[in-house]
Amino acid sequence: PFLLLATASASGRCDVSPKGDAPGFVHVLDERRLVIPDRPGNKRLDGMRNILENPHVGLIFLIPGREETLRVNGRAWIVRDEEILAKLSARDKLPQLAIAVETEEVFFHCPKAFRRSKLWEPASWPDRDALPTMACVLYEKLQPVGKTLEEYLRESEEGLQRTLY
Repeated sequence: PFLLLATASASGRCDVSPKGDAPGFVHVLDERRLVIPDRPGNKRLDGMRNILENPHVGLIFLIPGREETLRVNGRAWIVRDEEILAKLSARDKLPQLAIAVETEEVFFHCPKAFRRSKLWEPASWPDRDALPTMACVLYEKLQPVGKTLEEYLRESEEGLQRTLY
């Protein structure tokens, strides 16, 4: 239910964008092509811009608890076809765009990095309360006038929930 999409501009400037949703959110068109919905996010279009300049992409698919990953390399393009977008709806909302990928290379990646990092072992995770959230860091940097940290955190969470789809 989660993947990382790597793109690069024509000049080689790289970007990696997380994509995730319920299992099956990536739609397989046929044995060589897949489509990834573009859900609401941070409103940055780095990956889309890169695909327009340079269609070569890399994907790493992750399944929580599985140490192996599936890697896909291929050529991407932006999809606006309503028939295809309809197959990607979630919570009765169609994505405005999608990213299609024609696969050129597909392979499994060994689990060694996951074993070494203990990524799926909760006992090895840092204490969540010891790490600041993104909202806390932004509050400290932006210092919004007239808002307490608690108000800012509540509004941030409400905005996140409201714009998931």
